[in-house]
Amino acid sequence: MLGRLSHADIEEVLYNNVMGRIGCSDGERNYIVPISYIYDGQYIIAHSISGMKIDMMRKNPNVCFEVDEIKDHTNWRSVIVWGSYEELEDEREKQEAMKLFVNKTMRLKISETAILPERTEKRVHPRSPGFIKPIIYRIHVTEKTGRFENSDNI
Repeated sequence: MLGRLSHADIEEVLYNNVMGRIGCSDGERNYIVPISYIYDGQYIIAHSISGMKIDMMRKNPNVCFEVDEIKDHTNWRSVIVWGSYEELEDEREKQEAMKLFVNKTMRLKISETAILPERTEKRVHPRSPGFIKPIIYRIHVTEKTGRFENSDNI
């Protein structure tokens, strides 16, 4: 059976997962890339280092985000979120966002940008040479939709 997810099911998929795909565009090119994230009920919170994705979202903050739970080809749930990119600038907000992120994902192997940022412009990362400055951002969710297929209950 194919169907639409309820609001509660959409929230469950977003809360229960930590990997999704973000889609962004600079007006000429579209770009879709997997990211690790957390959902706090209002925002998709993520981190990155500077690169194409961040450059595109700074240019055009309108983004799309997608998350899947796939058991097999006939048993899955998928959620799509639309919203706007917001880069966190305040050090306290960044610290709180990354604390939530690390608390949720601490049993998983996490990205090298997921370590809590220092209060200085540059920080030494223990697993990589040189300096790395994570960019902490969130997607302000404005719209959500979800679909599912479930052949177990047919």
